Amino acid sequence: MSADGAKRTAAEREREEFVGFFPQIVRDLTEDGIGHPEVGDAVARLKEVLQYNAPGGKCNRGLTVVAAYRELSGPGQKDAESLRCALAVGWCIELFQAFFLVADDIMDQSLTRRGQLCWYKKEGVGLDAINDSFLLESSVYRVLKKYCGQRPYYVHLLELFLQTAYQTELGQMLDLITAPVSKVDLSHFSEERYKAIVKYKTAFYSFYLPVAAAMYMVGIDSKEEHENAKAILLEMGEYFQIQDDYLDCFGDPALTGKVGTDIQDNKCSWLVVQCLQRVTPEQRQLLEDNYGRKEPEKVAKVKELYEAVGMRAAFQQYEESSYRRLQELIEKHSNRLPKEIFLGLAQKIYKRQK
Repeated sequence: MSADGAKRTAAEREREEFVGFFPQIVRDLTEDGIGHPEVGDAVARLKEVLQYNAPGGKCNRGLTVVAAYRELSGPGQKDAESLRCALAVGWCIELFQAFFLVADDIMDQSLTRRGQLCWYKKEGVGLDAINDSFLLESSVYRVLKKYCGQRPYYVHLLELFLQTAYQTELGQMLDLITAPVSKVDLSHFSEERYKAIVKYKTAFYSFYLPVAAAMYMVGIDSKEEHENAKAILLEMGEYFQIQDDYLDCFGDPALTGKVGTDIQDNKCSWLVVQCLQRVTPEQRQLLEDNYGRKEPEKVAKVKELYEAVGMRAAFQQYEESSYRRLQELIEKHSNRLPKEIFLGLAQKIYKRQK
């Protein structure tokens, strides 16, 4: 078997192990409560919420915890119980992600997520999904306590999750106030604002959180080590989000699992920020008249403008230069941390289609 084939097989095994742990997480969160005379019905609903919203994604965040833990842990930290803790913390991040996505889909009025109807769009759910998202968030802390409550790193993990939730919520708020659905004002769409939204809304929880969790779990808690990891991982998060923005417009819904709505939702997306730097006054007016509108013909006009100003080529150029910059950052900042953690993550997302 080739080295690439062996790597793929190992990755498939890791994914199977991770996904196979999810039913245990559901049992941990619901088994004791389902037959409860007072809250049994609510816990049954929680089980449904978990099973619909937590699995089904790529699980990159959760898998990163496990991979980073394996890479960083010493010989005395690879026992079965410690690895179960890593799997559980990985699922905490997937639950965290589900909490954000359920709420985000309501705010964005999205239709599909991971190839199925958004949870709030399911018959009989509607805005009750707001409370369901709260349940997903509290599930994170229940799992953390069950698996890590007696571990020396427990408080570090608690503080990390709480701080990351706050950062992500700030990022979501920046996103909402920069691009309200009801009012299109393209003058708010600057590169600086875009980078701030991405850093807070995506990069902290999608990239720094999984690696930082694994670092704390193996006893790496120095500020310097975490700052070095953060320098690489926040850059990676920006790269990932710009890809996401590109795929929202130009990706294949059959591959991405969702129908892109950034144009209709008046999002401060990388494409519109870059487009604004390239347009003539006439083209800018066309953008003003059509961006943030629901009508399919107006969305089509924005997409035509993106093609006319060369946004596909601009993205490809960005992707190449950003990947090179990532390699340089890894060289500079990985010092005492294995480069493989960062290189493995970068390779997972480079030129992705979904």
